[in-house]
Amino acid sequence: MNSANALPAPSLRSPVAHPLVWLLALCLAHVVARVAVSPALKWDEAEQILWTQHLAWGYGAQPPLYTWLQWGMNQVFGPSVLSLSLLKHGLLALTYALMYLAGRELLGPRGAWWASASMLLLPALGWYSVRDQTHTILVTAMTGGAWWLLFRIVRRPRPQDFAWLGLVCACGVLAKYSYVMVIGAMLLAALSVAESRRALLSRGWWLAPLVGALVVAPHALWLLHHLHEATAGTLSKMQIQPERGLVKGLIALVDGLAGMFALFALVALWAFRRSWWKKPAAPAVPWAQRVLWRYLALTLLALLGMVVVAGVTSFKGRWLLPLLCVVPLAAFAARPELQQHPRAGRYTGAIVAIALVLLLAAGVRPWFSGARGDTDELNHDARALAGQLMDKGYDRRSPIIAADHMLGGMLRTRFPQAEVYACNADEQDVARCVARLTARAQAGGEGWLLISRADRLEPHWWSTVLAAIGPQNQQVIELPFHMVRAGTPPAHYDYVWHPAARQP
Repeated sequence: MNSANALPAPSLRSPVAHPLVWLLALCLAHVVARVAVSPALKWDEAEQILWTQHLAWGYGAQPPLYTWLQWGMNQVFGPSVLSLSLLKHGLLALTYALMYLAGRELLGPRGAWWASASMLLLPALGWYSVRDQTHTILVTAMTGGAWWLLFRIVRRPRPQDFAWLGLVCACGVLAKYSYVMVIGAMLLAALSVAESRRALLSRGWWLAPLVGALVVAPHALWLLHHLHEATAGTLSKMQIQPERGLVKGLIALVDGLAGMFALFALVALWAFRRSWWKKPAAPAVPWAQRVLWRYLALTLLALLGMVVVAGVTSFKGRWLLPLLCVVPLAAFAARPELQQHPRAGRYTGAIVAIALVLLLAAGVRPWFSGARGDTDELNHDARALAGQLMDKGYDRRSPIIAADHMLGGMLRTRFPQAEVYACNADEQDVARCVARLTARAQAGGEGWLLISRADRLEPHWWSTVLAAIGPQNQQVIELPFHMVRAGTPPAHYDYVWHPAARQP
């Protein structure tokens, strides 16, 4: 490569010139866009708003850490779209920052920024995490933190870094159970390389497992007594078919990997062309390259094992993201000379352009859905619905029983003093759920509000409910959807408002 044509690494003398600042600014812009777009909630957002009504050691199929963090945010900002968005995009900012720090252990400022910002080119993080994800973002942040601490420890083993590594790994497990695969593959890869093995077995190594075990122990005890509850949902989503799932599973795995890395690969090939295939210069940190590639090999073997041995036939991007978000870092660590490539600016420019497109898409998605006539949760007018319910007599604090959790979560953001529940299981469970909650409210001298929306209502939901609690004065509210084309039918809400009995 002609050094006369090489581009110098960017100067970081000004804080504004630091490349990480712009990634943090992007996260803040997404917060502004989400708050401005709609007060209604998507699936995971509504789930968190309902779960954070109470602190618990576990929440169904999900570990508790994200919900604990969201509970803390709600104490400051209230159960709101702002609170949800601040936590989500704050964790995305943390993800970029930790991967940047991991990259700085191996690369210069430009390469570290690429390792961090390239995660925007992974759809599971760049788009779907913005659209509606929670736990995946937190566990990906902890993955970046674990790589950073591992590299720090190998460069200079210190007891306090082992303690931090144990804490980060524990937080990863409390974010998503699949993080155990990250820990296992990372540990095996690091122990297989002489330099990293010596560092991991140096003075103070025992602090990592000790701190990790102490932090995870309370939830582990809960998990032992709720194992079916914590695993049944995830296992069903994996579509395990041991007898006839091999080909289907392999196709699903290849499809998942292609969907994860196609955009990153295309942009990287467009920017650097044949430079990827030229004989590389000596890697700046040979031991780290060996650890990274062995980690990726072990991870792929584990995923293949899930197909061949366990019969898994479904791989979602959000499951693969924490395991493989380190791929951009591994790629640039293997080709550190690309940091001085004449076309380096093109790669940076492509990332910036795609980041802006994703920000625009996040801001216009309800209009896009409405223009197609395919309304979704963000097209609901939460403020108008709350106003209509109060006009009909709802007292803003009696328990709310919703037919789906997204409607329930949306109403809790409007009525934070009310306990909100969702009864949306099979018919028998719906009947028991509503009967139990209405009886509890009446026993406590409270009223109750029962409500559904027509665009997400299980068949026979109302007939099942009314058979359980008896005839009620069922009423209707119709409101126009927000950001939709002319002629779109209005949103239709059925409800029963049962005020508290007056004391004699």
